[in-house]
Amino acid sequence: MKNKYLLFILIASILVACTDNFDDMNIDKKRPAEVPGDAVFTSGQKNLVDQMSTPNVNLNIFRLVAQYWTETTYTDEANYDLVNRTIPDLTFREYYRDALKDLDEAAKLIAEEETLTDAEAKSKKNRLAIIELVTCFAYQHLVDIFGNVPYTEALDLGQVTPAYDDAWTIYQDLISRVNAALGNLDDSGGSFGGQDLVYGGDVAAWIKFGQSLKLKIGITIADHDNTQARSLVEAAVGGVFTDNADNALLHYLGAPPNSNQIHNELVLTGRKDFVGANTMVDILNDLEDPRRAAYYTQVDTSTESGVVKLAYVGGVYGASSPYALHSKVHPDITEPNFPGILFTYDEVLFYIAEAAERGYSVGMSAEDAYNAAITASFDFWGVADVASYLAKPEVAYATAPGTWKQKIAKQAYLAFYTRGLEAWTEWRRLDFPVFAMPPNPFTDTIPKRFIYPINEQTLNPDNYAAAAAAMGGDKVDNRVFWDKH
Repeated sequence: MKNKYLLFILIASILVACTDNFDDMNIDKKRPAEVPGDAVFTSGQKNLVDQMSTPNVNLNIFRLVAQYWTETTYTDEANYDLVNRTIPDLTFREYYRDALKDLDEAAKLIAEEETLTDAEAKSKKNRLAIIELVTCFAYQHLVDIFGNVPYTEALDLGQVTPAYDDAWTIYQDLISRVNAALGNLDDSGGSFGGQDLVYGGDVAAWIKFGQSLKLKIGITIADHDNTQARSLVEAAVGGVFTDNADNALLHYLGAPPNSNQIHNELVLTGRKDFVGANTMVDILNDLEDPRRAAYYTQVDTSTESGVVKLAYVGGVYGASSPYALHSKVHPDITEPNFPGILFTYDEVLFYIAEAAERGYSVGMSAEDAYNAAITASFDFWGVADVASYLAKPEVAYATAPGTWKQKIAKQAYLAFYTRGLEAWTEWRRLDFPVFAMPPNPFTDTIPKRFIYPINEQTLNPDNYAAAAAAMGGDKVDNRVFWDKH
């Protein structure tokens, strides 16, 4: 993971040595050698959202792991083959090198800026706090994917064999960092402006994001440390997202490389690799959920000549599912300007519903938060008639089947469509809905975590071995600390 940076340092030192004797007149002051910190933040922010958004099976298979999609021809990833395409290695690369390293470098550059006015000082402080929040958001992902990961030494270019930190200890530090960042944000000051691709530099929006992130961290640890979870959730809930206008979205443009990654991978390539998985489609069909019209296309299931019978049909998860015979990803989702999704209001509301069931003081009943979450999901997807849907006995909170965990988990699963990592995390935490084992699995169980990168095993063997041993082995059936069931 660090070899790239060592090579960069070596090349840089050679270049410096070669140019020591150049006269000042050879310096082009119109082309500064140092990239501004704001621009580096933009790069890190976009790289993070690109990684979360892409359906490229080398980089992000979470829509498959969450059984939203399945594959048409090459089915290894839907059968949990993490090794052939070195998916864990590339996940490390995208998060550490392309997102977190850019965010770290942006923070260093901004920290060195001189401020001459109070407005400049406020902007600097706000920008550093925003970078902290995005950094914490990314590190939570890494822990939730792998468990113990490099953290304290991860971004040190001089440390080519970084130690792995304990996952629970990382979470504790993330909590401290989020709280500190929230304490430093001042919505009377400015920040990044247009170089913030999510909120356009709106500090008040980032404060809501930070409080929502604290809520998310709190509810995630609820089965591990209920006391701390309650404290975090109750402290955060008054400042979280309050409607879909607060959603953390990166609004892609209409042309590559700044277009939606789903568009880039499914439309520009002309590939037909994915269809809807029966796990998701069957639930939507059973509920006659109108969101299915926003999620998938219909296919003709008629066997009679001249007769058309349209239906939503999911491919058997993990089996080869012919593209022509199954529901595809809805074309609106493959539009070049479909937003990259970081965090949404409906997600926050499902956490609040869960918190209410756990007895936390969150200002809403579980039923009210559940209904509001489903309503927010319908609104986000532009789907009408949520009242009729909520009145269905199999949807209404009072009459829907299952435990409170199952009710909330089922509707969160339906709402989180396209957000595979969040859906997989909720499945691991709440143990619902029921996922299917694929027909030709490469593992004995549905993964509870990703194994570590092969490069770490070969280039960082001692720290890899210690991290794996601390988790009971580098196996997909070992659980991240918050996964108790």
